[in-house]
Amino acid sequence: MANPFSKGWNYLKASLDQKIDENADPKVQIHQATEAAKEQHQEITEHAAAIIGNKRQLEMKLDRLLKEQDSLQGQAKQAITMADQASAQGDSTRAAEYTNTAEVFASQLVAVEQQIEELKTSHQQASQAAEQAQQKQRESEARLKEQMAQIDQLRAQVDQAKMQEASNEAIGALSASADDSTPTLDGVREKIERRYANALGAQELAEGSVNSRMDEIAAAGRDMKASARLDQIRAELNAGNTAQDNAALEQGESEGREV
Repeated sequence: MANPFSKGWNYLKASLDQKIDENADPKVQIHQATEAAKEQHQEITEHAAAIIGNKRQLEMKLDRLLKEQDSLQGQAKQAITMADQASAQGDSTRAAEYTNTAEVFASQLVAVEQQIEELKTSHQQASQAAEQAQQKQRESEARLKEQMAQIDQLRAQVDQAKMQEASNEAIGALSASADDSTPTLDGVREKIERRYANALGAQELAEGSVNSRMDEIAAAGRDMKASARLDQIRAELNAGNTAQDNAALEQGESEGREV
């Protein structure tokens, strides 16, 4: 069973709110609607800027990781070359040290490459979110311009209503309802309330989600990938050395034929 006191209190509040709306200055309400529309657009703009900024930040991180990848790969190649040279000279100790160093670089390279793949996925999602945010911001800007035009029209109608009221008071013919061709306070209030509802219902902005980065890489998996990466780098070096040896041999044969 409903509480009679609560029911009566709700009725009293609704009655008071209605009286306040009836007696409110239309220009004050117009100002409130204007500020609400501007604040709504500002929130959407700031939100879009944050989403686009997140995309730019991911791009900067990705650029740093790509540079780090190149550096680690070059260092790993250099360490393998020095290990091979030491082994050729019969210095097994130095060869082992350089090989261990190459393994460290390779392990770091594997970790960086995994981070790059994760960032590429995150950047793709952030790019989609940024496009949606830009579209929402453009729609909000167009909507705000339309609202400002409607607000200017409302102000003009309020002035017309006040002039009509003053004229009615002067001739002693003010009545509760005005002629249909004359803007009334109730009509102005209805338009203002509709403006409020439109402003409050306009907020919708998709947010991109960014996948969280892996915190750990299993040591066993990393070692296997690092070993595979070292084999790949060594194969590239051997292929380069073979090509150089073949080129030198061909040059020597050419010089022998000329003699």
